[in-house]
Amino acid sequence: MSNTSLTPKNATLNTANYCLNSKHNESQAQTADDKAQSVQQRAMKCMLNELQTYQQKNMSVRQQYFAYKAQAWLNYATDKDSMNSRSDAAMQAAQKAENILQALKNNKVEDLKLIEDIPSTSALMRPDLWATLNALKDSGGINDAPRAIAFSEVALIWAATEHCERGAESSNSHFRMADRWLEQAREAFVNAHNSRTNVALEALIVRYYEEYAPLDSSDNTCNGQVLTTIDKKQVH
Repeated sequence: MSNTSLTPKNATLNTANYCLNSKHNESQAQTADDKAQSVQQRAMKCMLNELQTYQQKNMSVRQQYFAYKAQAWLNYATDKDSMNSRSDAAMQAAQKAENILQALKNNKVEDLKLIEDIPSTSALMRPDLWATLNALKDSGGINDAPRAIAFSEVALIWAATEHCERGAESSNSHFRMADRWLEQAREAFVNAHNSRTNVALEALIVRYYEEYAPLDSSDNTCNGQVLTTIDKKQVH
């Protein structure tokens, strides 16, 4: 995975330098809460503010989708940070968000892949949800629900990591969240397309499920997963 290597646990995001040396300079007046935050926390807060620009309706759907995905990664990293976790998963999530933001700022969003492999800190669990997610992406679903699809993917990755680290009790809420986002995305897609297109989506979901079901991490270990894509021409 390019630009997604694990960041050392004592490292901070490169974006921290931007946030602290530009219009977000520390010389500006800060609240007590701001001063109490770590450099890492302030960097992530800065990135969230920057991402809002690319989530507006005047931006392309692809820009919106990746901006929401970066936001979801930052939510993940912030949650881990609030628990004083310096885990590889937390740092990788923050790094992924920064990579996306840099691509957005440099007009390189077209270089980002819609279907990415599952990172090494997570695993393929709930193949039914992964099948729905990637079938929607392959069918242009980000045009109808960029936020829901972006949030669902990160929730699925987050859920599996939690399952590996803490068990089912900790992961269930994240899997339910991913399911809700996907239901919202699927409904938006169905409402925006005709019956023929919707039937094609259902067939693609089935094909993806057949591909992903054998990859389900039944031993509950997180080592990542390479995700194949389906040739829609072969779907009947």
